[in-house]
Amino acid sequence: MASTPTAGRRKRASSIKEVIDGIVTDPAHHLAGPFVNGSLTPLSEGEVPSPKSNGHKSNGVSRRKRAKAGPPQPDFLNNGLWNDITSLNWTRVPTSALFLMSIPVALYFQWQLISPNAQNPFKYLFTIQYPVAGTSDPVMYQKGYGDLAFLAYYVIVFSFIRQALTIYVLRPLAWKLGIRKEAKLDRFAEQGYAILYFGTSGALGLWAMYHSPTWFFQGRHYFQDYPYWKMTKFMKSYYLLQFSYWVHQFLILVLRLEKPRKDFTELVIHHIVTLWLVGWSYMVNLTPIGNAVFITMDVSDAFFAFAKSLNYLKLDTASIVAFLWFICVWSYGRHYLNLCILWSVYYDFDLIPKWAQQWAPETGAWLVPWMKWQILTPLALLQGVNLFWYVLIWRVLYRAVFKNEISDSRSDDEDDGQPDDDEDKDD
Repeated sequence: MASTPTAGRRKRASSIKEVIDGIVTDPAHHLAGPFVNGSLTPLSEGEVPSPKSNGHKSNGVSRRKRAKAGPPQPDFLNNGLWNDITSLNWTRVPTSALFLMSIPVALYFQWQLISPNAQNPFKYLFTIQYPVAGTSDPVMYQKGYGDLAFLAYYVIVFSFIRQALTIYVLRPLAWKLGIRKEAKLDRFAEQGYAILYFGTSGALGLWAMYHSPTWFFQGRHYFQDYPYWKMTKFMKSYYLLQFSYWVHQFLILVLRLEKPRKDFTELVIHHIVTLWLVGWSYMVNLTPIGNAVFITMDVSDAFFAFAKSLNYLKLDTASIVAFLWFICVWSYGRHYLNLCILWSVYYDFDLIPKWAQQWAPETGAWLVPWMKWQILTPLALLQGVNLFWYVLIWRVLYRAVFKNEISDSRSDDEDDGQPDDDEDKDD
């Protein structure tokens, strides 16, 4: 590949401040991008510019008629079922995901018809298993290898739910609200789904915590009541569904099934650390601390998605107000509460009952002394990523309040080169 002329190269950042300034003004960054103000970025090599609108018609079709026709369907919907399965494109095509979901269901009922009195192996895919003998009101559940089947199946379920909502509900909603650019339709749909998912998961997490000794972030109980090897059906379902969601998100990210953002590395680190925390906390029977982290992340993500959605709709004042609320929630949840969790891990770890301070999985005990650092390390890494993003958040707010650059957001990541239609008119 021919080298780029020296004159066209960007200057290498000579300080952390320059690096941060570059990110804050980068329209393709997942956090700062939606709030960057500026002109359209240059077309990439080989990209053909879209024809400009004549003000009323495009290719002889009036704006009003195009608006009534609805948003265009994504190209990846037309590759065929077999191609979707072999290329993992089923993670983006809801009909293909639905087909994969239906296969175990059909096998389950077939097994029931053939061997109604035998244990059905397909039940592990759909419902929570491994009840603890002798428990009632409520029945408690423990871990088991069949949980992996549940985890895998609901990765497919989340693929179907996410894509069905974004393609058939949220993209048409964005179109009706006046968004016309293809990439912005996708981004609005992604944020709409994020509002629904994180809003729901955050509320469910708070509900689970409310019915446990750890309410409200009582860190001592993470350890003095250890091990938490028995879970209610609600808690086990919630935890495994969260696990499935993050596995699904990680697959989309690392397989690059969607257009990667420029902060790809940061997001990969975040997802790896999240999966590390979820997986280990579930395996070593420390689910209350995992749920506490879930809550701090999910609630702030819901507020952030809401602020970004308002910005895509060009509701500038509402977007700034929502962004201010988001900063408050992020500051409290992702920093204050997370630092409280870190403090508790460091200072309350020794409250674990003496009999449980051993590596004895058959008893539910895993937390030998060195495991303290295995818990602290991913939590500290996650806090480091959050602190980096926190600096960017304040820089975005500064630009919004003092430079009025939160509106008219555009980016190479969120623009297809076509102007938005302010209103639909007939010629």
